[in-house]
Amino acid sequence: MPVIHFKPVKDYVPNPEEYSCPMYKTGLRRGVLSTTGQSTNYVISVEIPCSTEEHQPPAHWIRRAAALLCQLND
Repeated sequence: MPVIHFKPVKDYVPNPEEYSCPMYKTGLRRGVLSTTGQSTNYVISVEIPCSTEEHQPPAHWIRRAAALLCQLND
């Protein structure tokens, strides 16, 4: 992924035409559940634009379990 600029928005509502891509610290995609119910390996979801004219729809990436990783497992 290229560098991502996060811009906070109050009461953000995700666009259903964008893929809500999960970002994990490592490629294991698992961790201990914290008190919030989130995995300790999960960082944030990144909304990635998907134009059905040029790219695949969000369902395409969901079926493939596409995710962003902060580091590789070596």
